[in-house]
Amino acid sequence: GAGNTHDAVVNRLVWMQDILNLSEPDRVLQKTPFSFDVSVWEFFLPLFNGAGLVVVFPGEHKNPVYIRQLIGKTKVTTLHFVPSMLAAFLDADAGEEPCSLRHIVTSGEALSGSVQARTLRAYRQTELWNLYGPTEAAIDVTSWLCREEDQDKTPPIGTPISNTQIYILDSSLAPLPIGSIGELYIAGAGLARGYLGRSGLTSERFIACPFGSRGSRMYRTGDLARWREDGNLEYVGRADHQVKIRGFRIELGEIESALSQIEGVGQVSVQAREVAGEKRLVAYLVGRGSGSASGVSRETVSPVSSSTSLLPSFSSASSSASSSQSQSQSSSLVPTSSDLRATLLKTLPDYMVPASFVVLEKLPLTANGKLDVRALPLPEV
Repeated sequence: GAGNTHDAVVNRLVWMQDILNLSEPDRVLQKTPFSFDVSVWEFFLPLFNGAGLVVVFPGEHKNPVYIRQLIGKTKVTTLHFVPSMLAAFLDADAGEEPCSLRHIVTSGEALSGSVQARTLRAYRQTELWNLYGPTEAAIDVTSWLCREEDQDKTPPIGTPISNTQIYILDSSLAPLPIGSIGELYIAGAGLARGYLGRSGLTSERFIACPFGSRGSRMYRTGDLARWREDGNLEYVGRADHQVKIRGFRIELGEIESALSQIEGVGQVSVQAREVAGEKRLVAYLVGRGSGSASGVSRETVSPVSSSTSLLPSFSSASSSASSSQSQSQSSSLVPTSSDLRATLLKTLPDYMVPASFVVLEKLPLTANGKLDVRALPLPEV
């Protein structure tokens, strides 16, 4: 647990009100479980500013059809999505599109260019915000207002929020020039006191800040980023999300980004998995427009396999004819493994092309709406 301060939370709420300008007619949807720090601003921001608070029925926060209907019924103007849940929301069909939305806020995962483009096309009168921040720094520390002219480009995470400093440093804590990838450090008003009852871990991650006043600290995020020439931050990935396979250092996010640009591919997750005693790249894919809820499909799945890996189908005794048909339609949206490989090889070296492609009806999510990596099925040779 990260022990944040009231001052840090208030700083974050005041900043958000400055950019969203909520007032009495606004309605904020509270759908995030209170174990996730996003719930803090969902609860308190509308109450600070006279707006309405609409609370999702317990257990329905991962039901995109219900959320669509609730938005239409209560005229919600502001809500938050983890990007993977936003993709499911866009896929869901609940009749008439919600037209009351003024702000869609995303955080918790990297927002892909394809999800950004789909959102901006579907909700042209709605502002889409891409926020970034770890739990150790009072919810969010940077923000970016997505632009329609960026199309399918991966959006940056923007600039620091009020009273916050961001540093991109090398291994010796020296600032890196524009365009160079380094580790992202956070300082300023939003910083947590540390980890509750974990003094050793606190001293390891919250270190002295050489750029601030005496006694100031900064938090080592473990995230990789770089400054763009326009002064905005570009998120690259986790330092521990880089993997080494056959001697090559690989950034999984780069492969996910390339896959998400392919026609017919919706949600994507690329993982390095131990298969038959060997570490291999495995891509988990959902056909665009096929999934609407979270969880690993319990229906028959027809995974796509590459020429270097034969994968069995994942099945359940409870599968029905109708569910199998639904999954078949889902799988048919995704190109064949040979087409996926050929497309990826146009922009990626061979060693970055996954050995296996597994098609799922939907990606599994945790209770907080983030990708549940541990629930992804392991392919077999």
